[in-house]
Amino acid sequence: MQSMIDIPHKTLKDLEFSTVLNQVSDYCITQLGKEKVLEIKPYQDKKTLLLGLRLTDEYLSSFINNNRIPNHGFDTISKELKLLQIENTYLETSSLQKIVAISLTSNDLLKFFEKFDEYYPNLRLFTSHIEITSQLVNNIDEIVDRFGDVKDHASLLLSEIRRSINKIKGKINSSFTSALNNYHRLDYLDDIRESVVDNKRVLAVKAMYRRKVKGAIMGGSKTGSIIYIEPEVTLKYSRELNNLQYEEGEEVVRILKNITNIIRTYEPLLQSYQSLLTTIDVISAKAKYAKSMSACLPELVEDQSMYLRDAFHPLLYLTNLENKKKTFPQTISLSLEHRIVVISGPNAGGKSITLKTVGLLQLMLQSGMLIPVHEGSKVCLFSQILTDIGDNQSIENHLSTYSYRLKQMNYFLKRCDKNTLFLIDEFGTGSDPELGGALAETFLEVFYDRKAFGIITTHYSNLKLLANEKQFMINANMLFDEHSLEPKYRLALGQAGSSFTFEVAQKNGIPFNLINKSKKKIERSKVRFDATIAKLQKERSKLEKTGQSLKLNEKKKIAEADKLEAINLKIKKKLESYQELYDSNQRLIYLGQKVNDLSEKYFNNKRKRELMSELFKLVQIENSKRVKLTQKERQAKKVKEKKFEKEITQKVNIIRKNKKAAKQSLKVLPKPKPTLKVGDRVRIEDGRAIGSIDKIEKNKAIVNYGAFTTNINLNRLELVADK
Repeated sequence: MQSMIDIPHKTLKDLEFSTVLNQVSDYCITQLGKEKVLEIKPYQDKKTLLLGLRLTDEYLSSFINNNRIPNHGFDTISKELKLLQIENTYLETSSLQKIVAISLTSNDLLKFFEKFDEYYPNLRLFTSHIEITSQLVNNIDEIVDRFGDVKDHASLLLSEIRRSINKIKGKINSSFTSALNNYHRLDYLDDIRESVVDNKRVLAVKAMYRRKVKGAIMGGSKTGSIIYIEPEVTLKYSRELNNLQYEEGEEVVRILKNITNIIRTYEPLLQSYQSLLTTIDVISAKAKYAKSMSACLPELVEDQSMYLRDAFHPLLYLTNLENKKKTFPQTISLSLEHRIVVISGPNAGGKSITLKTVGLLQLMLQSGMLIPVHEGSKVCLFSQILTDIGDNQSIENHLSTYSYRLKQMNYFLKRCDKNTLFLIDEFGTGSDPELGGALAETFLEVFYDRKAFGIITTHYSNLKLLANEKQFMINANMLFDEHSLEPKYRLALGQAGSSFTFEVAQKNGIPFNLINKSKKKIERSKVRFDATIAKLQKERSKLEKTGQSLKLNEKKKIAEADKLEAINLKIKKKLESYQELYDSNQRLIYLGQKVNDLSEKYFNNKRKRELMSELFKLVQIENSKRVKLTQKERQAKKVKEKKFEKEITQKVNIIRKNKKAAKQSLKVLPKPKPTLKVGDRVRIEDGRAIGSIDKIEKNKAIVNYGAFTTNINLNRLELVADK
């Protein structure tokens, strides 16, 4: 990377950089800050650029932490600084107040950055060379009060003069009051009695009595009915007051000259204070602008590569945000493996805006601004950014669009190198398509050979083929819906885009026969090439949908697996608890068996002592296996065991119920009784004698047993099968 960075003015114009600066300046709170923002240019060296980016990033962080940076607003002191450079001049009290304000604001900021060095290391380092002093403010505070007046004790002479002035004013008031009362008693005064002329109290004398009142006439009413007269008794005091006020003014000027001479020694410091606050205003505006579009500082890499993830065009994003419209971000990368990207596809698909997004974001970054991209983005720096965007027909120079673009290409050829980023919109247009395409291909090969980085947009098939053939070039296209032919505003790397010329024409109602006729007029191979690209785009779209579907299924499977894992874990815990309960019950069964054996043994031998000894031994063995628990732990264990016992009992009851129901369902149902008829051999249920049915009436049958007959209910008879 070259140390010096040089961005041409045309690049700034093509990428609408001035519009960005105007938007940033709106966030400034000082006039000097606004002016400085509008003068922003890309940094000329990497070191100052990196510092500028870090300063903006640190200020942005202050919006979300608890240590907010203090206010930096100030009234400009540019006029005061110019006066300080001229001898025998002095500053008015209003100017002194502005100097006090700017000094206090600067000192507050410097102390803040010093205190919170951990949060704002770069801002601290940036401001550390500026002196913090209270002496300047103290010097001015001794002279000027908070109302902007020179204090009485600013000098002994001033204090004495003002005491004299107050005494004289007292005498004037008392003598005037005396004259007022005297002439009012004589009825020489109008109803208003008195007024004020030239800051002096005067008598409102009726015009007819003006000669009877001694004093100086100071004026009269519009009607002429009242004459304003300063009484003679106050005149001598007024003259004395005027003399004292003149002396006061002279002394105030002397005091202001003295304090101004003191301030002159601080003139470089005041310059640095104003410069500091102006710079902070610019940094603050950049940070606020970054916040408005969720911008961040991407990773700056040394190697020549760029990866912009989810990048927004700032102007488009803010306009859409204001109008509540959606903005589609783009992801694009440049690297040593893919130095040049050739973007193709139909018009109105977003090719130009993608090109401008990359260029403007790079400009903003190299001007110390944060950019609206994903935090995972990576950016390098370029020594030059060359652009040829839009209709550049020069009326002034009487050049056609194509002539102008050739002139631009010549400029590119002179300056293009491995540290250059070039951006060309609609490369090769403005001339005969075949010739223009061939010349554009040659230019592109030169840029490629010089290892420059760039993005171009084009409709030329030969440039798409070139990008496919060259190792370090790559095609890209703006995706379109294959059915509706509506743009998706998404960039896809790795494949050229079809212009969909005939498809779009058909969609817009152009007759099919005319479209077919047009197809025959051009080279068959070109149509086939464009059709192939269109087909590939459709296939790509299908693959993307399939990929999305697979991803969705994968997510569902992962979710199901997690669910099964959770169930498995739950079952495992249940089994462990059941196993514990089973082991406990088995132990109790074993103990019961042992006690039973002892009981049987005692039943047989009647040896009481032996029984007690064996029982005691059994208890000791069992107690040795026990772990001593606290009352709380024992209670918890019992609760747990009862819980599981209850749970198992419930489940066992269900199982028993189900088994019982199953057994009942398996029971052999009684065979249905056969329909009996006359002549059938039958016998009474549970009887042994066999007879034959002679007659059936209703539900009764007459059964013949040979020696006798009987009348019996059919339900009580059962059929005897013949042997």
